[in-house]
Amino acid sequence: MSSPAERRRLPLSAFTGVLAGAAAKAADESGWQWAADIGSFPAAWVLVVALIGRFAPSLPVAAARAAVLFASMTVAYYAWAALVLGLGWSRLLPVWLVLSATAVAVVAMGARWAMSRHGPPRGAVWALAAGIVLAGGAVPDAGDHPVQAVADVLVTGVLVLVLPRSTAARGWACLFLAPATVLAGLGLRLLAAVVS
Repeated sequence: MSSPAERRRLPLSAFTGVLAGAAAKAADESGWQWAADIGSFPAAWVLVVALIGRFAPSLPVAAARAAVLFASMTVAYYAWAALVLGLGWSRLLPVWLVLSATAVAVVAMGARWAMSRHGPPRGAVWALAAGIVLAGGAVPDAGDHPVQAVADVLVTGVLVLVLPRSTAARGWACLFLAPATVLAGLGLRLLAAVVS
């Protein structure tokens, strides 16, 4: 991970994160429900982390790229709220920074690990990523969030049918999707209880 090429890529990840954070906060303030949903629901962010892991050359690189991108995105999001909108600094900033260094990095490493393994565990990783999207998404509230519900379904399809490298992994991902969604839902509820 300490190669010169990788050291040059990490600032790019940070810059991309800053742009994404500012865009997410702008979407929140836009007054457009669908734009606020894209930034608030997990589908877009899970897809980004999975893609980072999918195309990273190693586990440490996947973790570093994802953690840097999400940490810088978090700082930009809350800095925009505090410095531009005058809303003050949120107590959730440290929580999201910890999650960037832990959960986000682990999901990226999981996607990278799934690329180099065979059998059911590889499909389970993709199913869990998709389960996060479905458990934290808008499909149950499609009437109130129709654009986001469609986005959730599309991202779930990409995670279980496009990103896995083999037909077997895709099959296992589809088979594990329902239990993975239940498991992800438990984890998200636990996280919500901790940060509330």
